[in-house]
Amino acid sequence: MAAAGGDKPLAEASPSPLSRVLRISQLDAFELDGALEQLVWSQFARCFQHFKPGLLTPAEPELKALLQLLLWRFTVYSNSATVGQTLLNVRYRNALIPGQKYRPMSRQQKLWFALLTVGSKWLRERSHSLFLLGRPADAGIQKARGTLAVLSGLAKAASLFNFLLFLQSGTFPTLTERLLGVQPVFSRPQGPRDINFQYVNRELLWHGFAEFLIFLLPLVNTWKLKSSLSALFSLSDKTKGSADAETAGRTECAICEEWPTMPHSIGCTHVFCYYCIKSHTMADIFFTCPKCSAESTSIQPVKLQIELTEMHPS
Repeated sequence: MAAAGGDKPLAEASPSPLSRVLRISQLDAFELDGALEQLVWSQFARCFQHFKPGLLTPAEPELKALLQLLLWRFTVYSNSATVGQTLLNVRYRNALIPGQKYRPMSRQQKLWFALLTVGSKWLRERSHSLFLLGRPADAGIQKARGTLAVLSGLAKAASLFNFLLFLQSGTFPTLTERLLGVQPVFSRPQGPRDINFQYVNRELLWHGFAEFLIFLLPLVNTWKLKSSLSALFSLSDKTKGSADAETAGRTECAICEEWPTMPHSIGCTHVFCYYCIKSHTMADIFFTCPKCSAESTSIQPVKLQIELTEMHPS
């Protein structure tokens, strides 16, 4: 009796499968479904990458609809749940039948679900070229376009109003679910999730450290630090006093290490491309040479002299 009495509060504490699903979980399921559709379409299109370009373009809306129907057949039609809902342990129930017992979607609800989701996407993608077969000046074509535009506007307004209701009540995130009377619920009881003090303390610590780095890193002059370290560990002019080292220092830019374009100097023995030295001195008024750490006094043009040695046959 004591054991039974002790188990009863635990059973009552755990949420039932028909408990309300969080709003963020319902929206995350839609994001996962959209990512899966994009992945399936990209893999399908990759099979035709070596064919003639634009081969799938004329029938792209129909092919996407067929792939979405294939996903619907093995997800909603079989298990009353999309792929995203399955990953989050959520599934649809028939909200038209009251009661605490789980009721799956009826066959009519599943068929209307496919028509309102897959069919609406196909019509939205095909509507741009659906009436192009007739003459643009035809009154029937113009009337059909106007009617379709009005219906599309009304559907968007109704979807927006339904989403506002969803934010308030937390049920029926899409207009299709509200019209069909299907509601997402947990597929199995969800146990309580405990967050201990150590986890919260660690998260707060790393969050504060990340905010500190975001504030500190823009204040660090990385170019200045890099040039100082390069001059400290460089063995260019201080250890090599030969003419070859001096010539090499005046025939390549000290910043990009390429042949200097419009060579300029800042007062030391090294040369720089005009755009390299100009952009760096504009960004840092205390710019120093990355090779010898010499401070920039003034930017002066340099004329490079190239000596060509002619080889005469003996």
